[in-house]
Amino acid sequence: MPRITQVELWQVNLAPPVPRSDAIQSFVVQETPMVRITCDDGSQGTGYSYTIGTGGSSVMALLQDHLAPRLVGRDADDIEAIWKDLFFHTHATAVGAITALALATIDTALWDARCRRSGLPLHKAAGGAQQRVAMYSTEGGWLHLSPEQLVTQSVEAQALGFKGVKIKVGRPHVSEDMARLTAVREAVGDAFEIMIDANQCFTVGEAIRRAHHYETLDIAWFEEPLPAEDLGGHERLAQSTSLPIAVGESIYSLQHFREYLQRGACSIIQADVARIGGITPWLKCAHLAESFNVPICPHFLMELHVSLCAAVPNAPWVEYIPQLDSVTLGEGCGMASEAGFAIPSAQPGLGIEWDWQAVERLAVRRATVGGN
Repeated sequence: MPRITQVELWQVNLAPPVPRSDAIQSFVVQETPMVRITCDDGSQGTGYSYTIGTGGSSVMALLQDHLAPRLVGRDADDIEAIWKDLFFHTHATAVGAITALALATIDTALWDARCRRSGLPLHKAAGGAQQRVAMYSTEGGWLHLSPEQLVTQSVEAQALGFKGVKIKVGRPHVSEDMARLTAVREAVGDAFEIMIDANQCFTVGEAIRRAHHYETLDIAWFEEPLPAEDLGGHERLAQSTSLPIAVGESIYSLQHFREYLQRGACSIIQADVARIGGITPWLKCAHLAESFNVPICPHFLMELHVSLCAAVPNAPWVEYIPQLDSVTLGEGCGMASEAGFAIPSAQPGLGIEWDWQAVERLAVRRATVGGN
């Protein structure tokens, strides 16, 4: 029975390796809350979540003041019980992004510790359904890039073995989106997948209008066309187009996904392990989607999602956006790639080897709860 004796907290700010922009924002900095738990048997586990520039200090305050103190003395193997207890303890701020990100930081640390104690990699401990998962790249599809740049980077991704690319949409007029997408489709051919992402920028009417244009290019999915809270709008859009509608990076509860699936408002869910509250609820989302014969294609955090996708049978894609290179050791941040497929780490735990010197150097906040 491994009892938690100490909880260490860091906030590490990471600069994106390339400029990133979409229809509503620019990705300026990744604020990365991190947790390392230590147990009385000497075992440890490290977890993390992220923001794209705001809220990191709020996540850290919630962890330090309200959540980490409730971990000391708990059995680290009681992962479900701990998640439920912490969720109830923060019920006044749930469901929502800050609470979910804080819960995820702890939950991923607990899973890391469990896997390390058992000697299993996460993808085996959580299910072991797949040995590899196809990758698509988002890193060359940002909204500020010219059509020529999109073509160059998409062709490069294809040559590297990626099975698809994601292109941001939401330019002022649909003709601009179409010119960009058409240029990429003509360059990569019909057998290479193109996903598109509007980052919630459209009204219902405009999303329906643009979807009819996008259909002509055989788009793999239309991601976040509307604000995530507009369930009815997504239902109308899904009924009006042949494009698969993908939602989920801005959804923070299993129950919200259930409503989307029950009403046929999406064809793909994109639960983000950080924004849904950790590995524990992410796996529930994946299995819920499987019961509706719907795939899960998670958003961002490739270093964690490669193992989770390999754990379940209905995860066909991992999104390639590297972000942890500056604070991890080895290439690929715990994941290997082969012929366009992501291969989860065989090492016990999450499969991420942290560079602790870099973490300490880049940390802008640090705290410790418990210990001597």
